[in-house]
Amino acid sequence: MADLQYQGHLHTLQKELMAEYYASLTASAEGSGVPAAYLLIGGNPVELLRAFDILPVFPEVNALQLAVRKQSLPHIQAAEFMGYSSDNCAYVKADIGMYFAGRKTPFATIPEPTLLLCNYVGCNVYLDWFGHLSEYTGRPAFQLDIPFIRTRSGTPSRDDIVYVLRQLERLVELCEEITGKRLDWDRLREAVRLSSETGALWSKIKHLTKSAPAPYDAYFDSVTMMAPLYCLRGTPQGLRFFETAYAELAEKAAAGVGPLETERFRYVIEGPPPWPHLRTFRDMFSRWNAVAVASTYSTVGGLWEFGFVHDPDHPLESIARHLLEWNLTNRNFLQRYAQIERYLEEWNASALVIHSVKSCRLFSAGQGDMREYFTNRGIPTLLVESDLEDPRYFSEAQMRNRIDAFFESVGHRTAVQGAGS
Repeated sequence: MADLQYQGHLHTLQKELMAEYYASLTASAEGSGVPAAYLLIGGNPVELLRAFDILPVFPEVNALQLAVRKQSLPHIQAAEFMGYSSDNCAYVKADIGMYFAGRKTPFATIPEPTLLLCNYVGCNVYLDWFGHLSEYTGRPAFQLDIPFIRTRSGTPSRDDIVYVLRQLERLVELCEEITGKRLDWDRLREAVRLSSETGALWSKIKHLTKSAPAPYDAYFDSVTMMAPLYCLRGTPQGLRFFETAYAELAEKAAAGVGPLETERFRYVIEGPPPWPHLRTFRDMFSRWNAVAVASTYSTVGGLWEFGFVHDPDHPLESIARHLLEWNLTNRNFLQRYAQIERYLEEWNASALVIHSVKSCRLFSAGQGDMREYFTNRGIPTLLVESDLEDPRYFSEAQMRNRIDAFFESVGHRTAVQGAGS
């Protein structure tokens, strides 16, 4: 059997494709003539932009890239000097600070927006964020208002679908005005088809971690795959990446190769990562041979592993359903609980870790109740706190002590249960 390297070709390919994506941002900023639209990750109509050759720009991704490269704090402080509160979303502050610093980052020069496309799915901060960007840039903002799921079945009503469809039709008209060309339905269907095939492969990849050992960490390694999933969805490059990723990871699953030499604990994790301290945070779990087999954060842009498939024969309705139903950020608490319960059972995990983010109310609101809910059902549950962007809210020693105590407790509990049986 060939030696299967943990850092396989998919990691190299991800770097190459994302470098190409960021080069396109810089080219747009430097006058390539390609219009750019800012939009958000949580369930978005990027396929519609592809059909008009409008370049998608994701402020959330830009902010997290700044944090990973430890470049976020000066921008956060600049925004706070402007009057943004310490309690405001740190993504917003990093993005606003970066904008007023000239939009130049270690990875790209971010273009001015031609359009600000606020796809509101669950987080009211999005509305203020894009409203402020519209004020600062003088560019138009278009708000896609996505209703929460309110039906007992947990699926959107027909009225909700029609409501979103009508907004998408108005967005089409706006894109036609911006670009000076009519919507090419064949190009839209092709972008949706590429998203459909990409999503199907991502779903298969997510299900691979049901294997023991899991062939990759579904939190710390999933973030490597989330960048092309969101920034390149609806493109041939994005599909090529996931064809490569699935082939490599399926081979590892078949060979029984995991990210660690030993897989002792299988856990589910809720909440975004602490990007400025990602490696340190990962090491706190790896030292216990603990592997995340599922994560809610990896579903902020779509719940493909639970059955969603884009439909190129009904492209606009397919996009509307993705916005409404098939992404984590538009789900209520009971749906989020049900999602975690499925992970714990179907992915055979024995513990839940909740990373509560100080400046992200979308995730952190209700997580204390979430911890109580699962603890009362006999699931060992740990809640730790820091921030996804601001490095000032990460206490390494305190975090390490809590994680160590938690896995020591879970290990003792497992040993006692094993002896009792």
